[in-house]
Amino acid sequence: MAAPLAILVALGGTTLGYFVQKIHRERARSTLLGILIALPFLMGFEAGTAPEAPLQAVRTSVLVDAPPGRVWRHVVRFTEIPPPDELIFRTGLSYPLRAEIRGSGPGAVRHCVFTTGPFVEPITTWDEPRLLAFGVTSQPAPMEEWTPWPSIHPPHLEGYFVSRRGQFLLEALPDGRTRLEGTTWYTHELFPTLYWGVWSDAIIHRIHGRVLRHVKRLAEEKGA
Repeated sequence: MAAPLAILVALGGTTLGYFVQKIHRERARSTLLGILIALPFLMGFEAGTAPEAPLQAVRTSVLVDAPPGRVWRHVVRFTEIPPPDELIFRTGLSYPLRAEIRGSGPGAVRHCVFTTGPFVEPITTWDEPRLLAFGVTSQPAPMEEWTPWPSIHPPHLEGYFVSRRGQFLLEALPDGRTRLEGTTWYTHELFPTLYWGVWSDAIIHRIHGRVLRHVKRLAEEKGA
């Protein structure tokens, strides 16, 4: 994922090095020394002036051959999802397994269990069978890194991707089917935001798709 950025940085460094070596030796030394002295100040300036991470939304939808009332039951909670076929989920990225809920209505607490742990999602809107909205008060690590050491907690996985809230919207269609839309609002602290947003949006779409296809399958089963 970082390869395009690394290539750009390497090209910039190569270009700078080329022009520095073209300068007279004494001037080259002073130029390099100036760059080394300025680097910590530039890094501190960048960290101190970094803008607040923008709230981003990802929406994914499917058509379900079932009425909203039947779909709703499987949105609120759903059984274990079969193992993924997508290659991206075999790289260590966390993905959803099942959803559980304690209580019903606003104030109930839903747990969407991922491979690295549960998302704790207190319900904020319970408009059966149209809208289920929730906040996120706790979330697991976004991935498990490949490493020979057990139980490590690399700091670059903590706080850089934060799920803020989500919802499921069920729209009744004239032909008796349901348009089911899942939305996640999130922030991330990775720079540049636009570049990393492409990757995070794509991953969230895959996660949404895994859940929505499972709900669709459950709702469309005979006798569901």
